[in-house]
Amino acid sequence: MTSFLFVTDLDNTLVGNDAALVELNDRLQKHRQEYGTKIVYATGRSPLLYRELQVEKNLLQPDALVSSVGTEIYLNGSNQPDAGWSEILSPGWDRELILSITDKYPELTLQPDSEQRPFKVSFFLEQAVASGILSQLELELQKSNLKKKLIYSSGIDLDIVPLSSDKGQAMQFLRQKWKFAAEQTVVCGDSGNDIALFAVGNERGIIVGNARPELLQWHNEHPADYRYLAQNFCAGGILEGLKYFGFLE
Repeated sequence: MTSFLFVTDLDNTLVGNDAALVELNDRLQKHRQEYGTKIVYATGRSPLLYRELQVEKNLLQPDALVSSVGTEIYLNGSNQPDAGWSEILSPGWDRELILSITDKYPELTLQPDSEQRPFKVSFFLEQAVASGILSQLELELQKSNLKKKLIYSSGIDLDIVPLSSDKGQAMQFLRQKWKFAAEQTVVCGDSGNDIALFAVGNERGIIVGNARPELLQWHNEHPADYRYLAQNFCAGGILEGLKYFGFLE
């Protein structure tokens, strides 16, 4: 057995199957102690909402937390975002300009203050009107030459983030920093905002059995033999995938 880089989404991926989570935590912790495996959580949650979940579900302390849809990286439990990553995201990003443009759309409801981050502007947007609003908004933001992208997930959450930011880019940043090969890296997810993890390279991918339709549709349109569709849900599906790829016995 050798060390590997383990990167997982939290809600409905790592978390949501308590019995399997206890077993997975135990196996990962032992693997980290014996082989130097690194554990990374990649979540849409802000640091505040992440800490609530960490306490509630007794999550392992990760080697890195990728939070707020990939816009912030915290290493080894630090409270300060990694400056190297922030530097990559800064060029062409203008938060105030984005807010002045989105202000014209009554369909967009700003999410709570805790979810607004230096490199992320977040709204609630009802699915019924989403497609029309998103295409209009995209055009208007383009006119301002902003280096940004829109991530719409779970039929309600709209995040506007820098173009160079997402869970996948953040994972690659850490993978290169810690010198793990793609073959030694495994990523796990369940929804639309995890597509970036699976699409960025040929890292091993585990799609949990309770994956949302938007991720399954993407997977069917972009099949790959280094991606595994689990039967079990949440942490149970991750365990299944880690054994399939030979990361765990």
